[in-house]
Formats: sequence, structure tokens, C-alpha cells
Amino acid sequence: MNLDPLSVVVLMFPNVTQLDFTGPAQVFSRFPNARVHLAWHSLDPVPTDAGWCIVPTTTLENWPAADVLFVPGGAGTFDLFTDQTALDFLRRQAATARWITSVCTGSFALAAAGLLTGYRATSHWASLQMLEEFGAVPVSNRVVRDRNRITGAGVTSGIDFALVLAAEVYGDEIARNIQLAIEYDPEPPFDHGSPAKADPQIVQEIITATYNLRAAAVRNAADTLLAAER
Repeated sequence: MNLDPLSVVVLMFPNVTQLDFTGPAQVFSRFPNARVHLAWHSLDPVPTDAGWCIVPTTTLENWPAADVLFVPGGAGTFDLFTDQTALDFLRRQAATARWITSVCTGSFALAAAGLLTGYRATSHWASLQMLEEFGAVPVSNRVVRDRNRITGAGVTSGIDFALVLAAEVYGDEIARNIQLAIEYDPEPPFDHGSPAKADPQIVQEIITATYNLRAAAVRNAADTLLAAER
């Protein structure tokens, strides 16, 4: 069990999916001897997709070094493709971080920064296969670990991701106790929470709509990444 001080640095951005962040953050809050930092361009409140804001605690220029680098998802992740300051921030943090992590489409920000090339990773099911554009290996699991990369699938999987991270850092006993403390024992009212359980036609329609909406931005960002690596 590791009880050394732990710095968790989270990249905030406009139109972040709040549960992608707040689900894991509730688990992070119970990490022993850990501090969570929320980084963005300024300390101004950052709007979420839920209509309310989260206030950053630090900036991309004055960031503390991360032991855990974490990127939540949301529509705003695709806007990060053209934000070189944010992508450079991810690269600099990743150079020394022990764990490089994401939930939902946060994996696309990591991928655009070149941090998932050759790694197995997951994301929200509607966008998952587009990770291939960046040289990542898409895996349709709720949580995927490949070396020091841990990625969670869509939205609610952030709690699972954070508990997996807790077990990696502190051991199973502390992770189990955190799960008990937050009473994470889901019993959803509908057995309809994954594409494997939903109407295949509806699933395909959503995948197609997501692809049509995001494909050009993903392809442009992937081409830019590949050009920079040559």
C-alpha cells in the first residue's frame, strides 16, 4: 500500500461532461494523502454540459506536476484538438506522471496529444472506433489498462475507473472500502445501459450520427499528429 502524497491533475475545459469528472472526483476525494488540482487556461469558472460551472484551481501555465494525469470527456474534448497550449500541457504532464488516464471521450484528448499511440484504450461506445485514427487500439471494455494508461468508457464508468486506479495505487482493501463508503452498488431500473443490450438499429444510428459529427475533426487532428511525428 502506497500512502505517499499523490497529486491528481485534471484538465478542465468548456463543455466537459460533469459526471465524467465528478464521479471519479468523489472517489479521488477519499484517496489517502491526495490532492486534486483542476487546470485550465484561467481560474474563471468553466461551464459544464449540465448548465453549471466548475472553478479551476490552477492554470495550464502554473501547473503542479501530476502523479495522476486525468482527462474527463464531453463535447469540449474535440475542441481541444486545436488548442496547442492544452495539448502541450498534456504532453508535459505525461512525461513525468505515474498514471495517464481518462474517462469517456477524454481519451481523444490524450490521443490527439500523441499519448495513446500503440496503446489499448476505451472511450464512449459511440466514438470508440475513431480512436484508431490516432494509432490507438480501441477496446470495448468498461475500464482498460495498458501499462501506465488507464481509460474508462462512457460517463458512469468513471467511478469504476477511479476504483481501479485506487486499487493500483493503494491496494484492493482501500479501494473496496472507498466503494463501500460511497455505496457504489448500482441497480439500474433498466437493463439498457450498453450497446450490447440496446436496440441494434438505435445503436447504429447513434454511432453514424456521432461519426458524421466528429469524423472530420478527428481525422484532421490525427493527420496533424502523424505529420508532427514524422
